[in-house]
Amino acid sequence: MTAWIVLPVSLSAFSITGIWIVYAMAVMNHHVCPVENWTYNITCTEELPRPGFPKTCCTVQDIPLISKCGSYPPESCLFSLIGNVGAFMVVMVCLLRYAQVIEHSHRCWVNTSALVSGCTNAVGLVMVGNFQVDHAKSLHYVGAGVAFPAGLLFVCLQCVLTYRVAVTALDYWMAHFRVALALGAMVSLVLSGIFFIHESFTLQHAAAICEWVFTVDILVFYGTFTYEFGTVTSETIMAALQQSHLHGSGVIMGSRARGSTLGSTTKGLKSPGGSSTSTHLNCTPESIAML
Repeated sequence: MTAWIVLPVSLSAFSITGIWIVYAMAVMNHHVCPVENWTYNITCTEELPRPGFPKTCCTVQDIPLISKCGSYPPESCLFSLIGNVGAFMVVMVCLLRYAQVIEHSHRCWVNTSALVSGCTNAVGLVMVGNFQVDHAKSLHYVGAGVAFPAGLLFVCLQCVLTYRVAVTALDYWMAHFRVALALGAMVSLVLSGIFFIHESFTLQHAAAICEWVFTVDILVFYGTFTYEFGTVTSETIMAALQQSHLHGSGVIMGSRARGSTLGSTTKGLKSPGGSSTSTHLNCTPESIAML
């Protein structure tokens, strides 16, 4: 068992706890309405804020989407911190998982694609966390449009890799569990997108709930890598470095081989004075007589 086993658990625990704290702060500061509220009005008269109590009159602007919860200070500061730290931890998990699959002698495009999609997910998280929806809507939606599909693609590819490297019955049970999480994430993301485009307040509230389910689902999926990361060692990281080195060496060796072929042809055209040995070996009586 290595210290890397803490990384996936920390990612899940830190992010899930953090976004729920952001939600609680937004509700208490009257920036969104609670999840259990399904009644929305077109307009609301301004009410006196009651510290420690949620809003009693809600409009469509108060639907508790994750992005809306992190739009205003002070919760926006924590939301940005969670996005940045979470993105860094996601990249670390993706790199370690990539190296671990290579260590199992599974060098395939699925593993590379999973690494790329995971890092793309991290880039989207940074954009979502740092560009709040009420202040930089276009950039925020671009980040969400990158983070959500990339995260879903990552978990689907990891399900395939889990089956490929599975050896024991427990490995296959973990693969089955991840497939269930991936299916849940897919269904919740699709429903969230369908509900979000409707003008019905009820459907938009349902979209917010589906968004929360999707996010928590993906974070739990990341946490399941604790199962494999107990075997991560320095050899695991070296396996990935050697793989990248082999790819680089292959390119260099290929160019060197082509260069040596061209070089040998060029040498054949060079003056015999370039090599004194070859000059003496090529000195024949006929050539001396010619001189």
